[in-house]
Amino acid sequence: MTEKFISISEAMKQSKGKVAVRGWVYRERGSNEFKFLILRDSSDIIQCVFKKQNFAKQWPDIDKLQVEASLEIHGTIKKDPRAPTGYEIEADKVNIVGLSDKFPINKSLNEELLGDRRHLWLRSRKMNAIMKIRDTVLRAMREHWHKKEFYEYHSPTLLGMQAEGGATLFPVDYFGKKLYLSQTWQLHAEAGIFSLEKIFTIQPSFRAEKSKTSRHLTEYWHAEMEVAWENFDYLQDDAEQMIKHIVEKVLQERKPELEILGRDWKKLEPTLRKKFPRITYDDALKLLKEKKKISVSWGKDLRTIEEDKLSELYDTPIIVRHYPKVVKAFYMKEVPNREKGKEAVFGFDMIAPEGYGELVGGSQREEDIEKLKKNLKAQGEDPSKYEFYFDTRRYGSVPHGGYGMGVERVISWICGLETIKDAIAFPRTMTRYSP
Repeated sequence: MTEKFISISEAMKQSKGKVAVRGWVYRERGSNEFKFLILRDSSDIIQCVFKKQNFAKQWPDIDKLQVEASLEIHGTIKKDPRAPTGYEIEADKVNIVGLSDKFPINKSLNEELLGDRRHLWLRSRKMNAIMKIRDTVLRAMREHWHKKEFYEYHSPTLLGMQAEGGATLFPVDYFGKKLYLSQTWQLHAEAGIFSLEKIFTIQPSFRAEKSKTSRHLTEYWHAEMEVAWENFDYLQDDAEQMIKHIVEKVLQERKPELEILGRDWKKLEPTLRKKFPRITYDDALKLLKEKKKISVSWGKDLRTIEEDKLSELYDTPIIVRHYPKVVKAFYMKEVPNREKGKEAVFGFDMIAPEGYGELVGGSQREEDIEKLKKNLKAQGEDPSKYEFYFDTRRYGSVPHGGYGMGVERVISWICGLETIKDAIAFPRTMTRYSP
């Protein structure tokens, strides 16, 4: 009876006896009498040994096998501390499924060339580990919100107006009309809470930011929530609980993958143990001046350098709130009784430790239609495009708010990546749109 194919990780758990595995050649070396193949599948890698005396007819074909050839292997597994993962399969039968000739990925390739061959680089152990962690992160997000009885809800990608700033919009020709790719689900999500009350989404967003930094993508995945009847503190509490749940799940399920990436996972543990510091924008400016000798004029947004310097003061994410109104979106509710020239909003950013930048941005929403119109005009926008949005305030408005989380930013921080481009299968930047 032919053995049923099992994964490499399952074979190693079996640890002895007959097994049947299949996958792709990860590494190969050989001599006149032996061929050593490291086989990989989605679960792990394992060394397989072929003795020439057992494969007389197939030896010429086995001897020519190259990296990424696909195989089905039957044999006997045993422990071997000399093998890369501590186990070895002595093969007694092989079926060569697909050949590979001069696989065009090697150690000498730079980032640009790996980008050109991204469709093949996805097979690397590094990308395999990151994609598994990404899956765990996305599942953790859904678990968190579903446990709180939120509904998953989706908004359109093609929009006729901006929500986060006109300078970062991607225009699209829509049957002769000029539309834009969505920057956020924000405006259409606010319509949804008057039906479902608690909603979330995980879907792509688009920002035409002319940035070549290691932390920006033009197309990224956005995890966003919107909730009726709740206040500013609830939003911050939920964002903190979400991050803690994500980190907890990754540490429970993905330590082997973090180790493949060389990530010191102990640096993530303070995020689980400690409450995240919550400071105001004013506090942040004071800390930067006193601790880092950096002076920021009141009313300026915090740039990458300032966020990074702030993050050096903490070993967990930090929440910075009450940003100046002038640097935030039109829909954020204004903090009352601020002195003239120091107007602030009920908005917050969560900044990651270790210099990974903003993870989350959120706010309580403005309910007053006239204030919304005034804010839009101040940003050079035409309020008449937002009539559907004003309707949400005309008919039974309630206190509400929400936040957005950059999925790739979270993954980059958790994995300790050098560039956010590795946090997604096929990154899109101002210079990269292929493959």
